[in-house]
Amino acid sequence: MKVLLVNGSPHEKGCTYTALSEVADTLNANGVETEFFWIRNKALNGCIACHSCATNKKCVFDDCVNEFLDVIGDYDGFIFGTPVHWAAASGAMTSFMDRAFYVDICSGNRKFYLKPAACVISARRAGTTVTYDQINKYFGLSQMPIISSQYWNMVHGTKPEEVKQDLEGLQTMRTLGRNMAFFLKCTEAGLKNGVALPEKEQGIFTNFIRE
Repeated sequence: MKVLLVNGSPHEKGCTYTALSEVADTLNANGVETEFFWIRNKALNGCIACHSCATNKKCVFDDCVNEFLDVIGDYDGFIFGTPVHWAAASGAMTSFMDRAFYVDICSGNRKFYLKPAACVISARRAGTTVTYDQINKYFGLSQMPIISSQYWNMVHGTKPEEVKQDLEGLQTMRTLGRNMAFFLKCTEAGLKNGVALPEKEQGIFTNFIRE
């Protein structure tokens, strides 16, 4: 079993990474492999709704989003970490997730389908719960079980040293890691013992405005 932790901060080894590392260490201790994916700190285009991904099976903007989409099939679970910028996820992380999840759905690849996911939020002080709600909506639309913890998945601090002083936040990260490991093991055991995946229906789309 392997989990990919996505670092949506412009700082590769900053506060968000510190929180994700606590989760990763706990996953490793519970027999789950982990790898990190940093979206880096270059400008990222937002989705322009060109729908090219429906035929090309990738985003028209060839950057770290396509790099990410190329590898997600190798992982059993995902944790997305973001700092809070203006009471929401960072602009880069929002663009990254908008495009990655849109391509996965519209291309028909559906590599996120039924894979557990969680978000980790890092902030100096406020905006964490709004961001937590924002990120979880991506998982809900992609039919990904959302893994929770003993508290909302957040840490506080302006630099890694301060995050390490947020003892409750770090404990929340560890609980999240154990819960993710438990869910993955349960899923693996179920599939090995003949538990079938849910039946899929043909998608129905109802527009609110009709001619």
